[in-house]
Amino acid sequence: MKIDTALLTDFVARYPAQPATAFWRGIEIDVLAQADIPADGLGLDLGCGDGILTDILFKRIGKTPRLVGIDPDPLETEAARKFKFYQRIHTVCGNAIPELDMTFDYVISNSVLEHIPDLESVIKEVGRVLKPGGRFYYTVPCPAFHDNLSGAMLPGEDRETYLAKLDKRLAHFNYLTEQDWREMCGRHGMEVDRVTGYLGEKATKRWETLSRMTGGMLHFVTGGTKRPIEIQRVLKLRDLQNSAAFPRSIASVISKTIGLGLGQQDDATHASCLLVSGYRRCES
Repeated sequence: MKIDTALLTDFVARYPAQPATAFWRGIEIDVLAQADIPADGLGLDLGCGDGILTDILFKRIGKTPRLVGIDPDPLETEAARKFKFYQRIHTVCGNAIPELDMTFDYVISNSVLEHIPDLESVIKEVGRVLKPGGRFYYTVPCPAFHDNLSGAMLPGEDRETYLAKLDKRLAHFNYLTEQDWREMCGRHGMEVDRVTGYLGEKATKRWETLSRMTGGMLHFVTGGTKRPIEIQRVLKLRDLQNSAAFPRSIASVISKTIGLGLGQQDDATHASCLLVSGYRRCES
């Protein structure tokens, strides 16, 4: 799959202080936008954040959705309220969704579920609020993410220590396999019917390099005590991100630079991430 430079430019323009995130999302959202999300119904945006990514996703799809957004971070949900496609927004965790049973036609969750320690309770809750036949779409890193990374650069730091520090910085708790997803969803009345890999080894290493130079560096200078989002807020970068887009002409130059040499994505048979999709089984 060819990297879409226009989509990457969209993300660079909206996330000017997060080139590594923009790079990852530029690849990820291209995959998700091709997943035939039934945007005519009512959807749940599980982990909606500030809503920017969802806005880019549905503009890419070419539809205006009707969504309910949930996120535990009150600063993120407050920022998301500017998007009119949200019918309701709740500042809650994913295991306690304040909506009735069988409310939603579909659920999307983009790069969120890896951050949830008690994932089983969230998947159970999705099974409760999803209509019979309703679909779910999850983008998540998988075990190959670790395999595809270059590893430590600091002298004397072994690979396992490097990976543990990276997971702490990224707040990654879960790397599930395709079989893990099938089993977990199955326990809660849902069926996985499609799994698509993306972000191959070359792209993962490019993300890693960009991350070292930005979020990784900021995390290092704070002694590893603050998460990237906390640093961004201290530096007012989140405010900038939520108030205005970077000039597209400049964003285009940056996107071409960070995607240099990756005009064609590498083979994703050993992909770092998965798009997991399926449906809630109909009741007998």
